[in-house]
Parts: sequence; structure tokens; C-alpha cells
Amino acid sequence: MNYLAHVYLARHSDAAMVGAMLGDFVKANDIAAYPPEIAREITLHRHIDSYTDSHPAVLASKELFGEGRRRYAGIVLDVFYDHELSRHWHQWCDVPRAALIARFYDALAAHEPMLPPRLREMLPYLVRQDWLGGYATFDGVEGTIARVSRRLSRNGELLRDGVQDLVRHRDAIAAGFERFFPDLVRFAEERRAQLLLA
Repeated sequence: MNYLAHVYLARHSDAAMVGAMLGDFVKANDIAAYPPEIAREITLHRHIDSYTDSHPAVLASKELFGEGRRRYAGIVLDVFYDHELSRHWHQWCDVPRAALIARFYDALAAHEPMLPPRLREMLPYLVRQDWLGGYATFDGVEGTIARVSRRLSRNGELLRDGVQDLVRHRDAIAAGFERFFPDLVRFAEERRAQLLLA
């Protein structure tokens, strides 16, 4: 899942949302350096990513991508799933999307001293360009994929070309999200409860 979904799943506290974001930036052996709630959400982030990658609806959607582009399909799907979550936000959350995103940005700023350098460098752009808010439009999906493709050491064009597969199979992929996301919400709640007991 991409940033917005991770933040949504951790919306019960500011520290949890920060930890959910840190899952992409902190190495496994560095987790212990963070406060327990943040460390738990970093760990949960990894479990969520693994669950997502193995879910039948996600695997079926990856098969819709052309040869060569399939290896980057997970990135495209992650971004598109944030778009689908944005489009149907009212079905999932009582808190307005813009309000939760603003709260998340404030939480990141409040925790800035503990953020890894790469995330600290990204933070002004993430907030000023409202990356999480941008998922609401398909242009935002394309812009995010283009931005990610520039960070790849090679084959960035294959990632960008994955948008063609997304457009071609958009309805099927959106239907896959509808099957997958309720399962993910249940999984995240159950796994968080297990981590609390560990």
C-alpha cells in the first residue's frame, strides 16, 4: 500500500501515523531506536506490505500488466489504490480526508527531529505539493508514478508505461481493490492487536 492507506490504517494516533510512514524509511535493525508505538507501526507497515503483495486480488491485478512492466505493477497498484481510497473515502472514514491528511502533515512536522534524513529532506515537498491529497485525481496518480520513476536507477520508463496497463484495465483493477481493501483493514486490526500483546 502507498502512503495514504498506511496513514488511514494508523489514524488512531499521531505517533501511529508517523510510524506507518516510517515503514518505508527505517531498516529492520533500527526499529528499536523508536518509541514503542512508532516502532509497532513500523513493524505493522511491513506486515501490511507483505499481506498486500500476497493477496489474491492484488496478484490477479498484477497479471493484467504487460511483460516487462509486471515487475513494477506493485508500485503502480499501490498508488492507484490510494486513488481508489480517496475516491471512496466517505465509505471508510468519518474524518474528512483533507482533515486527516493535514493532521498527518502536522504530526510529521512535530516528529521531525526523529525522522530519517531522506524523509526529512522529502518533508517540505510532501507537504507543499500535498502528495497525499494528490491521490484524489488520476493526474495525481500519473504524477506520483512519474516522480517515483525518476528515483529508479534504471527502467523508469517501464514503471511509467505501467500507467497504460492501468488505464486499459482500470475497472477490473478498481474492482480488485474493492475485494482486497476490506480484507486488509481486518488484517491490520488483527495484526496490530497481536503486536500489542507481544
